[in-house]
Amino acid sequence: MGFLPVNKIDMLNLGWTEVDFVFVSGDAYVDHPSFGLAIITRVLESKGFKVGILCQPDWHNIEAFKEFGRPRLGFLVSAGNIDSMVNHYTTGKKPRSNDVYSPGGKPKLRPDRATIVYCNCIKSAYKKAPIAIGGIEASLRRFAHYDYWDDRVRASILQDSGADLLIYGMGERIITDLAEALDSGIEMKDICFIDGTCYMTDKKENVCDYIEIESLEDVQTDKLAYAKAFMTQYDEQDAFRGHRIVQPHGKMFLVSNPPAKPLERSELDRTYSLPYERAIHPMYVALGGVPAIQEVEFSITSNRGCFGACSFCALTFHQGRTVTSRSHQSIITEAKKITDSPGFKGYIHDIGGPTANFRNASCSKQKVTGTCVDKQCLFPQPCSNLDADHSDYLKLLREVRVLPKIKKVFIRSGVRFDYVLADKKHGQEFLSELCEHHVSGQLKVAPEHISPKVLKLMGKPEYKVYEKFAEAFKKTNERLGMKQFLVPYLISSHPGSDLSAAIELAEYLNKTGHMPEQVQDFYPTPGTLSTCMYFTGLDPRTMKPVYIPRDPHEKAMQRALLQFRKSENYALVNEALTKAGRLDLIGFDKKCLIRPRSIRPQIQTKVTKYTKKPPQKRKTYRK
Repeated sequence: MGFLPVNKIDMLNLGWTEVDFVFVSGDAYVDHPSFGLAIITRVLESKGFKVGILCQPDWHNIEAFKEFGRPRLGFLVSAGNIDSMVNHYTTGKKPRSNDVYSPGGKPKLRPDRATIVYCNCIKSAYKKAPIAIGGIEASLRRFAHYDYWDDRVRASILQDSGADLLIYGMGERIITDLAEALDSGIEMKDICFIDGTCYMTDKKENVCDYIEIESLEDVQTDKLAYAKAFMTQYDEQDAFRGHRIVQPHGKMFLVSNPPAKPLERSELDRTYSLPYERAIHPMYVALGGVPAIQEVEFSITSNRGCFGACSFCALTFHQGRTVTSRSHQSIITEAKKITDSPGFKGYIHDIGGPTANFRNASCSKQKVTGTCVDKQCLFPQPCSNLDADHSDYLKLLREVRVLPKIKKVFIRSGVRFDYVLADKKHGQEFLSELCEHHVSGQLKVAPEHISPKVLKLMGKPEYKVYEKFAEAFKKTNERLGMKQFLVPYLISSHPGSDLSAAIELAEYLNKTGHMPEQVQDFYPTPGTLSTCMYFTGLDPRTMKPVYIPRDPHEKAMQRALLQFRKSENYALVNEALTKAGRLDLIGFDKKCLIRPRSIRPQIQTKVTKYTKKPPQKRKTYRK
């Protein structure tokens, strides 16, 4: 069929007089299954619904939202593939200079808090138009939440936007149920029965079988109440055992229905078999294209969900901890399509997902009783029930890399190294094939830190596990006669990281000889356990106090310590070591991070230059 209509002319050319839905997005239109916009609109199309797409409409002009007229069933609104505030601002709250989801990488083509702004514009254009919001911004802000950029607790984005319904998590099944309910004549404001959705009500007595958490007003004024509310949300984020949650918002009540069940393998296969163009819309070609396509154009999503459950990652709150994956045949079919794509040069950039080497649920009971409330699959050690098995992933990679026209298949979406070590049967076999066939010089892994107290708060394994993997990686490459290196991702200024922890990490980097090119400061984004720690100063799992590095200067020192060899960081590193009483690390020994700089002024001697021969001493004679 080609691209879906992006304006009224496109709609009329298809012979349509109206659309069922108008999808408003903060991203440019890229019809590729790595983009939520493409998946949701293609799913609706496959169910027989007509969808018009408004990408990055001018929010200063209400007429822009009237392009298709009033849709028959309603508006669907998403800020885009990432939160609009994260898209616009760095960790230091400075404006970003580019936007990879916009044509030509141009910034500011979407507003701050895009979901709220777009909904306000729609309501100005059509006062009673039904609106459903979704995407990562809506999903992670569905409850009252701490907002790093305002430095305060904001209400649910559903209340702030004035939308009728909020869709959270992965939306294929939810959007289908919603569309069919609307098409049957039920008004959106009356739809309160679909899992994976939130709605507002003024009558709590009409809600059944729910857990009530601390109110908006409570969590805005009491950090302990915030931590308790968040932990309940976190514990109930499971599609098999999760409960409905109610959170009072003034005289209204936010109702969050239980998470939707993850798609079965056949359903996931169907999603990725839809007729995507796998390209940017032609209207962007003259504008420089859309940079975000470059990383995913020749990549394949093989799984969803992640039972790694890192504290700083929002995936737990969005996709959930239950891993599902596509069939081999589905992935092979997509790989063959990629080989026929213009510009394909023989390299599949990735076959993975949130974590590349997760293909199945972590244990057999997860799809029956759900994930455990009181423990994690890999932290602090792998669970005794963990089914660590790379055999299926190994078979898949072998099948894809022998396809005609494919020279190499890379794995770029991240490998969970502790899971490799936990697989006693196939772990070494996977590591060998990973090094031999799927790495190009460097493998990116994420130990994140080295300090035990920080790793514990991050939900990451102790550093000895990383060292064991690093040694295995080294020996494997030596056996294969290859020179390849690990590139560890590191986070500075995470909750719990004080100067002593940052220095401990710097000492480790000095000992191993690694100097990271880039260092990521902890970014308090909505929906993560680490952000709850950052705001409350408490670990919500234990309610114990946590040290929080908030001062920008201290954060700069922690970041500089991880790149202590850079001359421009000398002053900050020197200050950090002095402040922490670690003068033993300033010197000429191998263990030292920096050398002392002399403070003694140089003595300059004034030299008299003679232009003539100096006078001779007069001789005297004795009489």
